[in-house]
Amino acid sequence: MINKYLVRRIGRKPDDRDGCLPLPRPVERLIIWLALVLTLTVAALCLNVARAEVVIPQHSALYRWQLERIAGAEWGLNAPVARLAAQIHQESRWKPAAASKYAQGLAQFTPATASWIPKVCPQLGAFDPWDAHQSMQAMICYDAWLLKRVSAATECDRWAFALSDYNGGSKWRALEQRAAAEAGLDRTRWFNHTATRRARSEAAWKENRGYVQRILGVIERAYVAAGWTSGDDCHKT
Repeated sequence: MINKYLVRRIGRKPDDRDGCLPLPRPVERLIIWLALVLTLTVAALCLNVARAEVVIPQHSALYRWQLERIAGAEWGLNAPVARLAAQIHQESRWKPAAASKYAQGLAQFTPATASWIPKVCPQLGAFDPWDAHQSMQAMICYDAWLLKRVSAATECDRWAFALSDYNGGSKWRALEQRAAAEAGLDRTRWFNHTATRRARSEAAWKENRGYVQRILGVIERAYVAAGWTSGDDCHKT
């Protein structure tokens, strides 16, 4: 038997299909509002987790002024210090004694690159990758050298190409640019163009793309937020 009081309050009879009374409009609005609040809360938590993912090591302060001075000598007042800091963070977490299977030191140079780099950066002299100051000098000089060797649509694309080369070599990047052009994409752009092409092994490709994306899209933001100077804004890319 239908509850006449409920029919009067709601304005219609129960749905014959399921025998359930529809919710009053205020209740519907409340449910929608709670769902919206829950969605925004989850989104905020996810954003905070992403930001908390980057923890700037306290000992980075020991090298900050050196990095700023070396970068300033290369690029002037607009030196991308936060980006360079992000690169060191990605390479070694600011550990001068960091060692991997293939690379050494603060900026993680391979022995082969360490022996070759004085040819393009003669100011290094007898380069020691274990020396933190020399390692930063070499990284900045090498970045500058790589930046001059690529043509790109924007400065952010230029940095993406250079970082890709630093991580995986220019040979593969050039092949992937060619593949981008053959696919009708813009070979002078990294994001959504060259970055989508693969000429190297799948594992090396994933590592290389992650290297570029993490530096420009994640770590640099944390250093900018912490007050490290940024030369240009790639954060919206």
